[in-house]
Amino acid sequence: MAKRSSSSMTAGTPFTYLAAILVVGITVVPLLFTILGGFRTNAQINTSPAGWPKPWVLSNYTEVLSSSVFWRAMGNSAVIALVATALAVAVGAMAAFALSRYTFKGREGLYTLFTVGLLFPISAAALPLYLLLRQLNLLEHSIGVALPQAAFSLPITIVILRPFMHAIPGELEDAAAMDGAGKLGFFWRILLPLSRPALTTVAILAFVTSWNAYQLPLLVLSDPSNFTLPLGVAAFQTQYSQDTARILAYTAASMIPAIGFFVFAERRIVGGLTGSVKG
Repeated sequence: MAKRSSSSMTAGTPFTYLAAILVVGITVVPLLFTILGGFRTNAQINTSPAGWPKPWVLSNYTEVLSSSVFWRAMGNSAVIALVATALAVAVGAMAAFALSRYTFKGREGLYTLFTVGLLFPISAAALPLYLLLRQLNLLEHSIGVALPQAAFSLPITIVILRPFMHAIPGELEDAAAMDGAGKLGFFWRILLPLSRPALTTVAILAFVTSWNAYQLPLLVLSDPSNFTLPLGVAAFQTQYSQDTARILAYTAASMIPAIGFFVFAERRIVGGLTGSVKG
């Protein structure tokens, strides 16, 4: 049996490496093309679209990073992402707590409803969402973007947190009750600290999703001073449609914060998802 397992692993290894190379090629190569393209001139790009910067040009990035429009868009994205993340994690944690530690009629049906929410595209809710936000006078406001983004992050947040919280032994809850801690005390003092890996995972996913969102900000925001980075990139491409090198520099500069944040938190994401699957 051991020999069969070893031979099957050896046979599957080339295909594993091939799949990894394909994934790297699909994801990393376009990023490198965008970042390196920002260090080139339009003449270099027209002559050799996939060539190496020769010489390296820094002016595209310096002009973008010295622009107040870029930093204002980044600030708008940061505010919206932080608010959406805080709301998604707070509400999701409380909902996951109720779905994992309480027994009530319809609990599994409610959890299934949140699971089905993973399949619900934001485009299907565009019109009613726009009408609702207009009625609430939330158009052109950061909170008008952050609230729906938090709502759309709730399904994945609950799906990850619920099994993680459910796996925490009930003996800890009984011990907390014997010490005089109620349900909320157990939630704040014991359950949340023990669920920190999963909480970190859902926070990172919610933040990156909000940071990269395009359709919802486009639906809510029309004033350029309120634009997030994805909208700023689109507006910049329209304004400088002939300046390909500067467009690439602006696009790369807008991607770097999210990429750096995601790479820095990669291990925490894997750890949180692993604990959730085990639970």
